[in-house]
Amino acid sequence: MSLTLLIPELLWPEPQDARAFDGLSCPSLSTLLARSRFLREPNQAFESCLAGLCGHSGTSGLAALRRLGEIAPAADEETPSGTWICADPVHLHFRQERLILADASRLIISPEEAGQLAATLNEHLADTGNLVVATADRWYLRLAGNVASELATIPPLSAVAGRSVETIQPEARELRRLLNEVQMLLHAHPVNRQREENGKMTINSLWLWGAGSSPEKTECPFDNIWSDNPLARGLARAAAIPASPVPAEATALLQAKGNNTNSLVVIEDLLASAQYQDADAWRTALNELETRWFAPLRSALFSGRIRQLRIAAPTAYGSLFWTIQRHDLCKLWRKPQAPEALVKSLAGS
Repeated sequence: MSLTLLIPELLWPEPQDARAFDGLSCPSLSTLLARSRFLREPNQAFESCLAGLCGHSGTSGLAALRRLGEIAPAADEETPSGTWICADPVHLHFRQERLILADASRLIISPEEAGQLAATLNEHLADTGNLVVATADRWYLRLAGNVASELATIPPLSAVAGRSVETIQPEARELRRLLNEVQMLLHAHPVNRQREENGKMTINSLWLWGAGSSPEKTECPFDNIWSDNPLARGLARAAAIPASPVPAEATALLQAKGNNTNSLVVIEDLLASAQYQDADAWRTALNELETRWFAPLRSALFSGRIRQLRIAAPTAYGSLFWTIQRHDLCKLWRKPQAPEALVKSLAGS
């Protein structure tokens, strides 16, 4: 078996934050990284890295692919055609003179709220397109006009959640007009007035990204993908390969697959805590990954059950890739580094 783990924010983004590294050792992860062949590439968002691993370059068309992943394989719904864009509900607010974006994971949107907001937007934006609510957290706009080219520079949602967005707001006139209209409609909506009364953050804007059409078929280097992410499921479906939920631990995956498979596992356990600077949650999640994934995979690599292990990690220090084979574990002169030392080394370079 050849196995690739995609783990966004595997390394804590603040090298001087002692709280994140307090008592953190992760010996199996540290050993795997120290004895791997290492490649460092420029920063890219989690969604871009995922698409790239699956043979899809750039962010164009990612909305259509994610929309494809929302559809159950046995459903009668047709494969989404046309030009789509992710229109994810967000909350924008000022903090210390910076405009900060909170994504839907912080908003707790009910299906009823999403439906009411979408109905109002569709009533007023019919000339632009049709808004589709796949889940309360993930919305899509099927574009009627040709604004896709104006959206090519808008980063995916994971790149901006919890972060400042002033410098990456769209400049195109038509898109700016659309967003202004959307924000005015959302500001005056009864759903948001009720949320304010209940002390909740309002849904006051949409994050538009990934515009384009879905390719008819893509070539993917993997035999199967394990992920709970709809974009990953859409990429698998476009490539006509199986997609399954991520198991709770590596042992379950090793028992499920044979020796000749090439699998991708997408693990998002660290993403939100890094985006929203929750060091305690990030450290706890990494310790759990050490127990459930890195220690069993180190043993499986040593025993030969895994032929090759690759770890891909979009981080603040770049897109990082480690590749290790069984014989690499014998390179005892490559001393493991604690996560804090590794982060400081990368930040310094």
